[in-house]
Formats: sequence, C-alpha cells, structure tokens
Amino acid sequence: MIAKKERGKMERRLSDALTHACEQAKPLLPGFCWLTPEVDYQRFSESLVVTWVFDTHSNLANALKGDAKRSIAELTAEALTEAGLDVDDASRHLDFDSEEACQREHGGDWQRRLRSKPTRH
Repeated sequence: MIAKKERGKMERRLSDALTHACEQAKPLLPGFCWLTPEVDYQRFSESLVVTWVFDTHSNLANALKGDAKRSIAELTAEALTEAGLDVDDASRHLDFDSEEACQREHGGDWQRRLRSKPTRH
C-alpha cells in the first residue's frame, strides 16, 4: 500500500511531467487541447490511462494516422520516465477523445464522461 504522502508526491511528479508533455504537443498536433491521467495508485501500472483530448473528431482521426500516434506515445513515455514512474509500454496506457464527442454525448461534462469509460484491470 502506498502511503498518502508518497501518493501525493507521485501525483505531483506525474502532473508536472504530463503538463510538460502537453505543452510540447500543442504546437505539433493540430487540434490537440489537453490531456488527463486516470490512475489507481495502488495498481499504478495496471490502471494508468492517459487520455489525450482533441478539439474535433476530425483532428483526432488525423492525429491517429501516421507518426502522430507514435509521437504521442513517445511524449507519454518520456513524461512517465521524467516522473520516475515505470511502465513497460506507454502506448498501452493511452486513450483518445475529443471535445466535440464529449459535448455531443455528455453535454460537455468531462468528469461524467471520464467516469463512464471502462477502467483498466
């Protein structure tokens, strides 16, 4: 079990590293808006999902073609390493979404949308 203090440190390191990845990605990925991690720190490597959010489905689809998806996986892997967190294959921990889909399906309520996604076991 991870102590509360250690969990707080992990959360800060992860947040800082992913913020850096987000800022690196914005000029490289047309339509990319933001990202967010979802994780159970007691089962970190099994539960981690980093959702990359684009403005439209079209920009998301374009990003998933070719080198962009690999770039996203590399940025995620670098962020996790920077945060001192160990995962075997960052691409297994990625999810993608769009503001457009959230607005259409959940009225723009991202908390509800992220809660409704299946969790990893």
